[in-house]
Amino acid sequence: MTRLPLLSKDEMKAMDKLKAHYGGAKKIMKDVEKQRDLEVRRAILKQKGFDSLIGQAVELAKKLPEAGDYIKANNLKTKKKSVATTQVSAWQGAKVTLDCLKRAAADGTVFMPKEMISVMALNDDYIYNGDLLATMAICENILGAKFCNTSFVGTPLPAHRFETISKLTGAKFETYDAGNGMRALVMKNQGTAFGNLCGVEVGNDNHLVYLDTVTRTALATGGDFFLNPSWSTIAAACYYGRDLKNIHFKVSVFLSVQNLIQFRMLLNIIKEYLRADKTSPIREINMGNAISPEKFVAAHKILKASGIKGVSLTAHIRINTDLGMKEFSWYNNACSVLDSGCDMTLKYESDGQCAADDTIMSYFLPKEDREAKAEVLGDVLFHKVLRCDQDAKNLLKSGYKVAFADISQK
Repeated sequence: MTRLPLLSKDEMKAMDKLKAHYGGAKKIMKDVEKQRDLEVRRAILKQKGFDSLIGQAVELAKKLPEAGDYIKANNLKTKKKSVATTQVSAWQGAKVTLDCLKRAAADGTVFMPKEMISVMALNDDYIYNGDLLATMAICENILGAKFCNTSFVGTPLPAHRFETISKLTGAKFETYDAGNGMRALVMKNQGTAFGNLCGVEVGNDNHLVYLDTVTRTALATGGDFFLNPSWSTIAAACYYGRDLKNIHFKVSVFLSVQNLIQFRMLLNIIKEYLRADKTSPIREINMGNAISPEKFVAAHKILKASGIKGVSLTAHIRINTDLGMKEFSWYNNACSVLDSGCDMTLKYESDGQCAADDTIMSYFLPKEDREAKAEVLGDVLFHKVLRCDQDAKNLLKSGYKVAFADISQK
């Protein structure tokens, strides 16, 4: 029986044409790397009116504590081989991020997470007006974290975006008029403006819109890490990113990798388009909330046996109630995984207190509403960081290794 490839020749050719439109892999990688330099970013941000905000962030960061001092003061010893990497979601623009940083600096005891996730629609205004770039400059250059953006296929975009992709690739897109010269892909299942379940619905050739947004964001901001919630966009990203060595993807919990059957399915997709060095554009897999610690450990063993290199596994430790069950906590399970000798990333979607603005809808507020509520959302974000910090300190006291942002691990 003939084995069917995941991607057809025409689908691969379309992605090749899209990449060539932006100068090809070598040029894209070079331009992305240039955009990651703080001085390059600050020069752009000065023109866009964000220089003062960045200056404030630089001064606030000087007030943040170092984990090494805490470990020394408490005479803590590392007794475990496994590493817990800290991750917090909801870095929703520069003003919200700065407000969180102000609170952390005023507290003076909080360690910043190693990875920071933004679940915001990458519309053209956010990509190009300096807001996203300022957020990334704070998180990546000043705090030394890994920053992850999210590309939703349902995001309204200028009409010419769809026209350009269609002309390049021959793909046809079914869109609707979103007003003010904007169009958006029609979502036909549980459709919202951002796609059902944050973009899981990727019909027909809509993966090309996902990849185009990723590429444009990377070139404009130096962003190199993107959330990926769809089976088809994962397959497409694995192929598209094979020769883009500085572009990486995180598999969202929304993919529903809740069991080892689904996990093996995912690894088979990843293996289809591995790089020569056995690495993949897929850098991280967020396991579903239903998975048990025993299955999580088994997934580690399967991943190791697969020969795929450079992929980490993540679990939600706390999650807000419109994404998961009330009072959900995976902390004790995480300790069991770490006790088994397996590294893992601990993701905080919530602080577990069910705050009124700790919801997925707060990620999609219009720009004006988000900025008006910057202090409220900054407080929500700070409490997520605080919960992560508190759990991380308990792990340190128990002898685990914990990875924080560079600012907290000088």
